[in-house]
Amino acid sequence: MHITRKVAATLAIATALTLPAMAQSTILAPGQSTTGTYMDYMKTVYDRATFAELLQVPIATFDKEFELTPMAAESWSQSEDGLTWTFKLREGLVWSDGEPLTAEDYVFALQRAATDGYDFAWYWDFAGGIKGWKEVTEEGADISELGLVAVDDLTIEVTTVAPKPYLPSVTSLWYPVPKHKVDELGDDWALNVDSIVSSGPFSIESWEKSNNSVVFTKSETYTGPWQAQIDRLEVDPSLGAPEVGLPAFLAGDADYSFLNTGQVPVAEGRYPDGIRRNAVFATSYISYDLDAEPFNNVDVRRAFYYAIDRDELTSTVLKDIAIPAGSILPPGYPGYNEDVVAQAVFDPEKAKEYLAAAGYPNGEGFPEIDLWIREEGGYNGAIIPAMAQYLQAELKEHLGITMSIRSLPGAEWMDGLRGKKNNIFIAPYEYDYLDPSNFYGIFYNGGRHGYFIPEYDELVAQADSESDWDTRYDLYAEAEQVMIDEGLIVPLVHPITTAVISDQLGGDASSPNTLGFTPLDRLAHYFFTHLTK
Repeated sequence: MHITRKVAATLAIATALTLPAMAQSTILAPGQSTTGTYMDYMKTVYDRATFAELLQVPIATFDKEFELTPMAAESWSQSEDGLTWTFKLREGLVWSDGEPLTAEDYVFALQRAATDGYDFAWYWDFAGGIKGWKEVTEEGADISELGLVAVDDLTIEVTTVAPKPYLPSVTSLWYPVPKHKVDELGDDWALNVDSIVSSGPFSIESWEKSNNSVVFTKSETYTGPWQAQIDRLEVDPSLGAPEVGLPAFLAGDADYSFLNTGQVPVAEGRYPDGIRRNAVFATSYISYDLDAEPFNNVDVRRAFYYAIDRDELTSTVLKDIAIPAGSILPPGYPGYNEDVVAQAVFDPEKAKEYLAAAGYPNGEGFPEIDLWIREEGGYNGAIIPAMAQYLQAELKEHLGITMSIRSLPGAEWMDGLRGKKNNIFIAPYEYDYLDPSNFYGIFYNGGRHGYFIPEYDELVAQADSESDWDTRYDLYAEAEQVMIDEGLIVPLVHPITTAVISDQLGGDASSPNTLGFTPLDRLAHYFFTHLTK
């Protein structure tokens, strides 16, 4: 069977080479980091080469509506006890050198990740809950202890320490590693274009390591879902900064560019049909030390919840770079619940009532507080300092509370949060995987903030292991209701990004989803395979 697949792949390549030359469609795209070491997502996530993931086919991934779509896997099923998942791979998938792509390539990818210092290894414990992961990664247990088995060429079994009904969504970051190349070259297989092989919709043509720019071409051997509709993809990370990207776009040297706040009005005026916005799956919120005065009083926390005018904050101070947050979950994220969001209203009279009930009428006797914020770059750098100043004015105006602001380096801020060295923070958080358990997990059983709320913990634990999705989402909504009733946080804003795209771009990826957002390259597999020019 392996020989048959290899011959078919070879014939496909030969056929492609004999076709007459045709005009090629090329997308010119901005990249992210100007540095990268390995062209291998399963070797390093934080120091990977530009869009290394586009070369490989994940088990599953998300479309622009954030619906999970099987990719390498044709189907999956869960055992009756909920602890074992069986993934069936598609027949006929091959590496670009003609070798068959098998279940062993996926299992090997995680076995190596567990034992080779992978910088994203934590994900497979926190999100995946793979049996034996902690024992292997932290205690040096034998790799055979991992709950991963290649049953045959097309079948993978994954055993988890507890039921994980959302495990298929976790596999959106599970890419294969070509074991035959690692056996031959070690990790060096992913250092040079000549030795890099792909399994996904693109192959690599060139990689300029001095600036991490890459040229991808449409794979001639990929037979799975979402085949590329363009011939070439040229990615230049130096265009990632809007200050560089927009001039390049205007000169015709980029097909889209992200915009900073100063550029948005100009781009909107010149390209009204080309503006695309996306809600980043991230939330900034107020958190507290629940054990320290005055925030050990739920009425104080509830007063803060109602004292913030999120609509005014985002329409004036943060215009075009954030939208109001009424939940810890951003719009479009699985489990997002409008009934939860609707409760986050601006009601200064109710805020005053709660503060009076706490013993501080009109803020009388309320101690001066110090809001700790984290020094940030990127989109948070534009949002958080300005938002903190707005909150300072709002609390003074509506509650008579005096609040100062202290900006700290990330490590010091985190140390203060975990060590409860202050009583109020602005906490930004961006998702790690696409499931509500990710966001609710940061408050579970202590979590990020040292919160221990038994009713909340019980609901989240039930939801995490519930296999019926509607019931599961209802349980998470109940858990967030506990957060609201207890005033555990004040959701403030969700960041958004704004970009301008060329009128030459088409395809489903160039248009907004049903929520009005266009994820662009944050969903790279979908975006670059559903784009035309």
